[in-house]
Amino acid sequence: MSDTPSRDFIRQIIQDDLESGKHDEIVTRFPPEPNGYLHIGHVMSICLNFGVAEENNGRTFLRLDDTNPGKESKEYVDAIKRDVHWLGFDWGDRLTHASDYFEQLYESALRLIELGCAYVDSLSADEIRDYRGTLTEAGRNSPYRDRGVEENRDLFRRMRAGEFGDGEHVLRAKIDMSSPNMNLRDPAIYRIRHIPHQNAGDEWCIYPMYDFAHGLSDAYEHITHSLCTLEFEDHRPLYDWFLDQLEPPHRPRQIEFSRLNLAFTVTSKRKLNTLVDEGIVSGWDDPRMPTIAGMRRRGYPVAALREFVTRAGVTKKDKLIEMGALENCVRETLGDTAERRMAVLKPLKVVLTNYPDDKVEMMQAMNHPAKPELGTREMPFSREVWIERDDFMEEAPRKFFRLKPGGEVRLRFAYIIRCDEVIKDESGEVVELRCSYDPDTRSGTGSSDRKVKGTIHWVSCQHAIDAGVRLYDRLFTVANPNSADDIHAVLNPESLQTVDAKLEPALGALAAGQTVQFERLGYFCHDELDDSPTSRVFNRIVTLRDSWARLEKQAMQQQTQAL
Repeated sequence: MSDTPSRDFIRQIIQDDLESGKHDEIVTRFPPEPNGYLHIGHVMSICLNFGVAEENNGRTFLRLDDTNPGKESKEYVDAIKRDVHWLGFDWGDRLTHASDYFEQLYESALRLIELGCAYVDSLSADEIRDYRGTLTEAGRNSPYRDRGVEENRDLFRRMRAGEFGDGEHVLRAKIDMSSPNMNLRDPAIYRIRHIPHQNAGDEWCIYPMYDFAHGLSDAYEHITHSLCTLEFEDHRPLYDWFLDQLEPPHRPRQIEFSRLNLAFTVTSKRKLNTLVDEGIVSGWDDPRMPTIAGMRRRGYPVAALREFVTRAGVTKKDKLIEMGALENCVRETLGDTAERRMAVLKPLKVVLTNYPDDKVEMMQAMNHPAKPELGTREMPFSREVWIERDDFMEEAPRKFFRLKPGGEVRLRFAYIIRCDEVIKDESGEVVELRCSYDPDTRSGTGSSDRKVKGTIHWVSCQHAIDAGVRLYDRLFTVANPNSADDIHAVLNPESLQTVDAKLEPALGALAAGQTVQFERLGYFCHDELDDSPTSRVFNRIVTLRDSWARLEKQAMQQQTQAL
């Protein structure tokens, strides 16, 4: 795999700008609002903004778009910085905030007033909404639209001084209330919010709107290419209008690309926040969440995420990408790097009746079947072992090559065993198998040519480590939960199952965040956050095969038809 990008349309624009001499350095920015945790869609934007700068020896700013103090916090700021670093990008000394420019933005707003391009409006929020019109009906001018420059300047300065309550006035750009582009119908520039700011403290009680602060912040930082997702395409005329009126020394260019939409997930911060606030998930870093923090905790490797966004590509067309595409990148990455271990998720005891009670043998197990350089480890083998309950069937079909009454199977790296007796409890459930082992069939000894068709994994009962294992599935039952009227109605009730597992002793030394393949079961990550003194916790990252492939394809087809 490689995260080397192809020449998409944005990279072609940048290449053309360099070759024409329009720019001699590329400067980009990643400007998230600190009102939630970053998610899979942000991975695309992070890799694009930092990537195109790196490819051209340019620079990237990490700018916190902190213009809405009511929803922002230091927790989110810290999470954003942590996530960008984890993805492998470094902003150096270019960590900035929109709030760093509040004084410059305020002066720019005063300049618009002096140019007759902005006015203080005293209509209520509901009245402004009513005056704005609809997509088919032009808006109406506010009765305060013709206030003079002196009055507007005085009111705006008093707004800053804190003389008015929230919502009592707003500063609006004076553009065109009949414009077919609703964003140009005298949009708000500043509103009054008597709320402390996570970065600026209590210094301000008026805050700029995103559309005003964004383009000017780009100009202050000498951004050459301001890369946004497609929902900002209709905002570009407003972005350019502010630059046209204020004529900053540097003029950035906004370019839009399609969002990365992943099937069976939501990426709306409002909806993600609902999942957290209502306790549907354990937090922003719940491994079922499409957040970077959640994917990191689940065990997704950075290389897989970067490969995924490279394969998704940078386009102008909105797309819904199958979850399987992301999971396949994870499988490919972990298949090469993750060492193998044994774990039994649904334990069924096997007693080897002809094996000595007090005997323990150390079996040599390969850490990776395709990478001998990763070496081997020792696995203790004793009279009683755990096997997977699904590896035994009392009334087995002809092609069932695992364990059955009278049948034989090889215990991986150990011996061939035969099932001689099935022990059941009072309810008829199988609770134990009495088996015999063939001492001449130890793996690697070459002492027997006898072959069997089935090989299963196991763990010594005497030496097993107890662990809680979380089996994660898709959080929603439909391909596009964003289209649902109520996301609660499409939640997957089986998105998380927890089982009490038995692990081989080597897993006791696994570091927090380290990943392994549980042989025959999938890839798993040690989650230290929920470890207890007596039990470890592991998260399933992904299964070995895409068990959702057929169902997901059908769901995607239905979604496409619906669109």
